[in-house]
Amino acid sequence: MVMRNFYNEIRAFKVKDLPLHLKPMFTRDYMKQSVSRGLDNYHRKYIITSSQKSIFHIFFGGMIFSYLVALPEDHRHLEHMVHAKEHGG
Repeated sequence: MVMRNFYNEIRAFKVKDLPLHLKPMFTRDYMKQSVSRGLDNYHRKYIITSSQKSIFHIFFGGMIFSYLVALPEDHRHLEHMVHAKEHGG
């Protein structure tokens, strides 16, 4: 939904006007406000209402994060196994 709103917003701009519109969005203050607004919305939607979805978000987010952290090491092991098979090791 956010991406659709963003796309609809920038769709009307000409290419030469787009950097002037996007540049303020990449400032430190704007990013801090966006993250703060997102966390406040999440808190209002899930934490205050005592929803169980926040627990699922933590569990599944943790699983995805641990998988992504371990992925490069697993990829290196897989490449090493393939290399060993190709060279008779």
